[in-house]
Amino acid sequence: MATLREIRRRVTSVKSTQKITKAMKMVAAAKLRRAQEALVSTRPYARKMNELLRRLVTKIDLSIHPLLKEREVKRVLLVVVSGDRGMCGAFNGNVIKAATDHMNTHYKHLLKEPDGVRIVTVGKKSTDFFSKRNYTLYAKHVGIFGGLHFGHARTIIQQIVDQYLKGEYDKVEVVYNEFKSVIQQRIVVEQVLPIPSEQIQETKDLHALAQVDYIYEPSISDIVNVLLPIHLNFQMWRILLESSTAEEGARMTAMSNATENAKELIRDLTLSYNKERQASITKELLEIVSGAEALKKAS
Repeated sequence: MATLREIRRRVTSVKSTQKITKAMKMVAAAKLRRAQEALVSTRPYARKMNELLRRLVTKIDLSIHPLLKEREVKRVLLVVVSGDRGMCGAFNGNVIKAATDHMNTHYKHLLKEPDGVRIVTVGKKSTDFFSKRNYTLYAKHVGIFGGLHFGHARTIIQQIVDQYLKGEYDKVEVVYNEFKSVIQQRIVVEQVLPIPSEQIQETKDLHALAQVDYIYEPSISDIVNVLLPIHLNFQMWRILLESSTAEEGARMTAMSNATENAKELIRDLTLSYNKERQASITKELLEIVSGAEALKKAS
C-alpha cells in the first residue's frame, strides 16, 4: 500500500505532465492550423497539374521521354516520409510498417539483390529505423519539417530525377501519411516515376468520351518537357505538406488523449489518497479509544 507522501508525490508528478501535454496540444493545434491552410491551398493546383499532364502525355510517344518510359523493374527507389519527432501516437510507426510490408510483399525478390531496393528517408524517425537495419539508404533528409519550404521538395526530387535518368533505378514510389482529418490519417503508396500506365489509359478513355480536342503551342512534347519537372516538384511539395499536416493532427490528438488520461489518473490518485487518509485517521482514532479504555481498566 502506497503511503500518503508517495501518493501526493505521484499526483504532483502527473499534474506536471498534464501541463506539458496540454501545452503541446495547444502548440500542435496552432501548427496544424497553419499547415492545413497551406495544404488546402496546394491540393487544387497539384490536382489540376496532374490532370493536365496526364491529358498531355496521352498524345505523345512515352518511349521517347525518359521520365515517362516504363522499364523492366530491376531496382526500386522507395521514399519513406515520416516525422522528425515523436509524441504523435502511431503516426511514425504506421508509415514505417507500411513501407516494410510493401517491400516484403511486392519487392521481396529485389531485397535479395544488392541495391535491389534503395530507400530515401525523409524525417528522423524513418532515418533512425532504416539506418539501423540492413537497408540501402540512398539519401536522408532530417530536420526539414521545423521550417518546411518548397526548396526542400525541389532538392529531394532533383536528386531522385538525376539518378533515375542515369538508370540507377527503374521505379520510384513514395510512402507517406495523407491528411484526412485531425483524428484520421491514411497511409498512401504512390508511384512517382514513371507515371503509371493505368492512369494514362484511364485519361485516354475519359478524353475519348469527352470528344474534346485542343490546339497546343508550341508543341505537346515541348509543353510536357516544361511541365514535367514542375509537376514532380509540386507533387513532392504536396506530399511533404500532407505528411506535415497529418503529423500535427496526430500529435494534437495524442496530446489531447494524454491530457485526458492524466486527468483521470489524478482523479483516481486523489480518491486513493482520500481513502488512505481516512483509513489512517480511523486507525489513529481506534488507537486513542483503545488507549483510553485500557487506562480506565487499569484505574
